Formats: sequence, C-alpha cells, structure tokens
Amino acid sequence: MTLTELKYIVAVAREKHFGKAAEACYVSQPTLSVAIKKLEEELEVKLFERSANEVTVTPLGEDIVRQAQSVLEQAASIKEIAKRGKDPLAGPLKLGVIYTIGPYLLPDLVRQAIDRNPQMPLMLQENFTVRLLEMLRTGEIDCAIMAEPFPDTGLAMAPLYDEPFLAAVPASHAFAARKTITSQELKSETMLLLGTGHCFRDHVLEVCPEFARFSSNAEGIRKSFEGSSLETIKHMVAAGMGVTLVPRLSVPKGAMDAKPKRRSDDEAYVRYVPFDGDPPTRRVVLAWRRSFTRYEAIAALRNSIYACELPGVIRLS
Repeated sequence: MTLTELKYIVAVAREKHFGKAAEACYVSQPTLSVAIKKLEEELEVKLFERSANEVTVTPLGEDIVRQAQSVLEQAASIKEIAKRGKDPLAGPLKLGVIYTIGPYLLPDLVRQAIDRNPQMPLMLQENFTVRLLEMLRTGEIDCAIMAEPFPDTGLAMAPLYDEPFLAAVPASHAFAARKTITSQELKSETMLLLGTGHCFRDHVLEVCPEFARFSSNAEGIRKSFEGSSLETIKHMVAAGMGVTLVPRLSVPKGAMDAKPKRRSDDEAYVRYVPFDGDPPTRRVVLAWRRSFTRYEAIAALRNSIYACELPGVIRLS
C-alpha cells in the first residue's frame, strides 16, 4: 500500500469516474486502474462498483476512502512541520479569541499580522473561555486570547493589557451628561448582563460585587436581561431598557470625545461614562500549550497585538 494508491482511490471517489480521476492525478487511466486493482487485491475488498455510466463507492470502500483521506492529510502535514522547522513563522497560526474581545481586537490585529508576517496567516476561532481551554488542550488551536481569571490548566501565559470597563447608558439617561460615575450609583439601575457562559458576565459580577448582591433584590438592581452579545446589549441600552458595562475596546471610535459626532445608528443613543477613581478592569492574556514549540510565532503574534491601536488600555509587557 502506498500513498500514491491512496491518492488514486480518493480521486476516484471524488470524481466518480476513472478517466477524470486519472486526469486529476496527472497519470494515464490504465496506470490508475492497475494501481487501484492492486490495492483491492492486497486488501481483499472491492472498493468501487463499476458500470458503463458511473462508478460508485462500496459501503466498505467509503470507510477506507475516508481513512485514506485522513492519512493523506497527515502525510501532507509532515511537510508543513518540516517547513516550520526552517521558518517558525511559516504556516498558519490557529488563534482562539473570546466573544467579548474578538469583534474589537481582530480587525486591527489581522491587518497588523498581514503586514508583519504574511507567511503566517491567522486561523481564527471565537468561542467561550471554557471551550477555548478545551481546544487548547486537544490541539485544535495553538493559542488563545482570553481574560483572567480562568482555571489553571498548566498553560503558558503572557499578559497583554489591562482593560477598564465603562458604563453604557441611554443618551436620555441622567447619567449621560456625567463625566464619571460610581458603581454604587448603578445599584438602582436596571442592569443588562450577558447570558450565562460569557466570561464577561462573570467579570462584571466579580469586579462589581454589588451587582451580584443586589441582582435578585427588588430594592437594588431590578432586573437582569440576557443578550447574546455585547452589541445586542448595546442595542437594548439604546432602546432605553437599562444600562450595562462594556470593555474599553468595544467603545466606538470618537464616542469618548468631548463632543461626539452625531451618528445615524444606535450608537447615537448610547453614552459611555468612565468610572470615578480606579475603574473596574479585566486582564487580557495570551495563553498557549507549554508543549507548543513555535515560540517565534507566539512572539510575532504578541508584537502584532502591541502594534494595534488599543485605545484606553494599559499595555503590559
């Protein structure tokens, strides 16, 4: 059994035609047919049903073709590994990002990565922290941008930045004209929170424990709405349904100006108010498996992140 023979059976299964499969493999049809017959004899199974008009894969042949495809993919990865050994920046880097970071960091990060390391495209995956940790463990992704805290899983980590939270309130709210606000003042407001599973919900409840303390108390925060994303929550704020907290990078450009420009979308109806004194913050980190050997790729990714604009955050080294 050879990789060439496996390549032939995968091609026949895909093309459903011996002539087209031979053409796709750049060999003559007799050469391909002889090789497949040899493989069938070696395995003592029939892989294909041949008729005058079409070729179909036998039920057992489907399993073998599927495994052959996997073997060919694994074989191809050997060349990629060798290539990375010569240049650790060559080849894709599989990066995971949590939902409350991805939409705000990735547009700038992808541009920076393309400019700096075009030979290392980013394969992106957005998900919850728990799922990204599992994907790191199984090797589905190489590294992940997440916010602390999360369970200690023996990962290598590098801090990226500390990101403050701001209050997002309807433009018609009394707080909208304020320069700063305190978390104590939010107790009596209807607080809109992300749904269970979003780590940002936990971050908000952790850094502002009064939210947790009063969330089920009619005298404190009266209700807790659950939205699927920060952007959905912002639309609810714009509609006057309550207030929320947002990370600094999610604030639209220019919204913190003394006289923000009038906009036609929902952001025209949302104001972002900083906290008085030391604001609640979250620490954003880059995590990867300790067994991951492309250290230069991790360093290049960090440099691309630091090259991003990152307004309002405290960069960490």
